[in-house]
Amino acid sequence: MTTRARTVRECLSIIGGAVLIAAGFNGFLIPHQLLSGGVSGISMLIGYVAHWNIGWLYLVLNLPLFIWGWVLIGKRFVVLSFLSVVATVVAMQLIPEARFNQDPTIASVFGGVLVGIGTGLSFRAGGSTGGFDIIGSIVLRKYDFPLGEFLFGLNGVVIVALGLMERNWDLALYSTVSIFVTGKVIDVVHTRHVKITAFIVSTKKDEMLAKLLSVPRGVTVIKTQGGYSQSENHMLMTVTTRYELQGLLKTVRDIDPNAFVNMVETVGVMGLFRRE
Repeated sequence: MTTRARTVRECLSIIGGAVLIAAGFNGFLIPHQLLSGGVSGISMLIGYVAHWNIGWLYLVLNLPLFIWGWVLIGKRFVVLSFLSVVATVVAMQLIPEARFNQDPTIASVFGGVLVGIGTGLSFRAGGSTGGFDIIGSIVLRKYDFPLGEFLFGLNGVVIVALGLMERNWDLALYSTVSIFVTGKVIDVVHTRHVKITAFIVSTKKDEMLAKLLSVPRGVTVIKTQGGYSQSENHMLMTVTTRYELQGLLKTVRDIDPNAFVNMVETVGVMGLFRRE
């Protein structure tokens, strides 16, 4: 698959995820005055009180975080995240707000599932849905634990704010259910905390090694010999997280499209493992 084709696939995945997120917002959460997590939840809270357009609030509140992410994470991540947010905002303007059900419990669960799948698709494509996702991605470069649980902790403040401002703790509790479901679905789709050991066999050892070490991650170089061809080669072994796996595979494809890569899920790592 060419670089352009992969980019198109990633963008389509992000746009598809954005449509699911917008459907979760307009079809389940907003009609019941419930909150999603992070900046989208803050946007909903302000929109409920001030009667402003929640979609455009979502975009405006994300802009400072995009600048922060541009500095600390990188251009590609921020560009893909910006695409996700813009696509979500556009989809929210196109998908009508409609109460598909009358039970807020069902709305919180199904809304959370849709938002979780959409967010997970964005992460798997190498981006995010902006907001607390960007904060989480920055923090999780240093600390290794499930992303969904981290975001769930950050969202506690937003939930408390809803209960205090609306003086309706039922809405706050239903929103908690939605955010909890979203976090669990993100971990199922994304599974950032899972370690992967990649064995890369390539004829372009030096170029590959220089690029991989810039992440930074430890890389072990092993001399190999082809069983059939009897030709000598090199195998690079590195341990990464599933969050960074797509970036690693993109690097390998760009340098050596003919490289052989064997990916194995790692039960645990003992010793030095950089999380930055």
